[in-house]
Amino acid sequence: MQLLIYIFGFFSIKLAYAQTGITQPLFDDCGPSVVCISRYGNVLPYHFYRNVTTMNAVTTFGDTTVGSGNKLQDVKLADFIVYDREKGLKILGSNPSYEYVFAVSEAVHEAPVYVPSQNKLYLSQLAPGYLPQLVIDLNKNPPTLSEFLSDPPVYAPNGGTFHNGKIIWGASGGNRSIGGSEQRVSLRILDPETNKTTNLVNNYFGYYFNTIDDLAVHPTTGDIWFTDPQYSWFNDLTDTPPQLPCASYRYNGSSGAVVVVDDSIGQPNGIAFTPDGSIVYISDTASVSASVDPADGHPGSTFNTTHRRTIYAFDVSADGAHAYNKRAIYLAPGFVPDGLKVAANGYIVTGCGRGVDILDPSGQLLVTIQTNYTVQNFAWTGPELKTLWLMGNGGISKVEWELAGQVLK
Repeated sequence: MQLLIYIFGFFSIKLAYAQTGITQPLFDDCGPSVVCISRYGNVLPYHFYRNVTTMNAVTTFGDTTVGSGNKLQDVKLADFIVYDREKGLKILGSNPSYEYVFAVSEAVHEAPVYVPSQNKLYLSQLAPGYLPQLVIDLNKNPPTLSEFLSDPPVYAPNGGTFHNGKIIWGASGGNRSIGGSEQRVSLRILDPETNKTTNLVNNYFGYYFNTIDDLAVHPTTGDIWFTDPQYSWFNDLTDTPPQLPCASYRYNGSSGAVVVVDDSIGQPNGIAFTPDGSIVYISDTASVSASVDPADGHPGSTFNTTHRRTIYAFDVSADGAHAYNKRAIYLAPGFVPDGLKVAANGYIVTGCGRGVDILDPSGQLLVTIQTNYTVQNFAWTGPELKTLWLMGNGGISKVEWELAGQVLK
C-alpha cells in the first residue's frame, strides 16, 4: 500500500508541474506558401530557443527551435506568415505571390520611387564612390534593371518620394570630389522627364547634415519631413564626421526654413505620414550604431539586440508644423524597422530584416513577407498600386497582393 501511495504521489507531482496552455496547433497552412500562426504562438513548448540576430545573421520566427529541438521549418520557408487571420488574409487576397526578380550586389539598396507616367521604378545602390542610380523598367516583360546617371549626378540617395511630378531624394553622400564635383548630404529634386537635378537644401546654418536617411511629404502642407541619423559616416559615404545631433526636420519650401521636429530618437530612420497627415511615424534603429569619433574612421556598424529598434507614432499639429505626443507602437522582432510607409488604408509597412512587416495603426503585427535577403526599402507600383517591390542587400523582389499604397501627388 505504501508503495502504491508513493507511485501515485510521484505522478501527481509530475502532472502538477506539466506545462499548460501550449498553443496547439502552433500554425497551419492557409494558402499556397502562406502559414497562419495560432494566437501569435503565445505559449511555446519548452525548451524553446531563438538565436540572437547579428549584422551577418538575421533570424526570423521560423528559426526558433521548440520542444525536442525541431526548427519551425514550414514557418521559415513560407513566403507569407499571417498572425491575424481576418485582417491578414484580407491583405493578401485570394492569390498572393512573391517573386525574387533581380540578384544585385550586397550593398544597401534604397530610396525607391515609382514614377507613374513612365511606369518606372527608380532606386539607389549605396556604395562608397558609386555614383549612378538604378531604374527598373516595368513596361518590359520581364522588367529590366539598368543604371542611369542624372545631370548633375546625385550621390547616394537614401530616401525618396514622388511629389508634383518630380522625385525628391535625400542624398546621403558627402565627398569633396566625386564625378568631377563636390557632393554634400542634401535634399535634391530630380525631374524624371529631363533627368535634371536641383539642390533644395544642403546645410543647417552652415553645418553639414549627417545622412538624410528618409523623407516624406506632408499631404496637406507640402512640407518635406526628413530624418538625419549618422549612418553615412559609419559606412564611408561621407568624408566628414557628424557635426549635428541625430534629429528629424521639416523643410518648408515656401520660406526655405529647416525646423527640427524631434531630437529624442537615437538613430531616426524611416518616416511616413498617415493619408490625412494627422500622424507621423518615425523609426528608431539605434540598435544599429557605431562610434562617431573621427579617430575611429568609418567603423561600419554593429547590431545590439538590447537597444532600440522601435517605431514611434507622433500626433501632428493642425497646422502641420509640429510633432507631439510621442509613443512607441512597435518593437521589431527580427532586426531594425528600416524602410517605413503607410498604405492607403492606414496600415503601417516596414522593412524589417529578412522581410517586411505589416501592422495595423495600433502596432499589432498582422502579416510578415519573408525574403532570402535583408530588406531596406520598398515601393508600390502599378495602376492600382497593389504591386510591392522590395529591395535590399543582394536582392530585389516583388509581391502581388491586395494592400494598396497611397497615391502620391
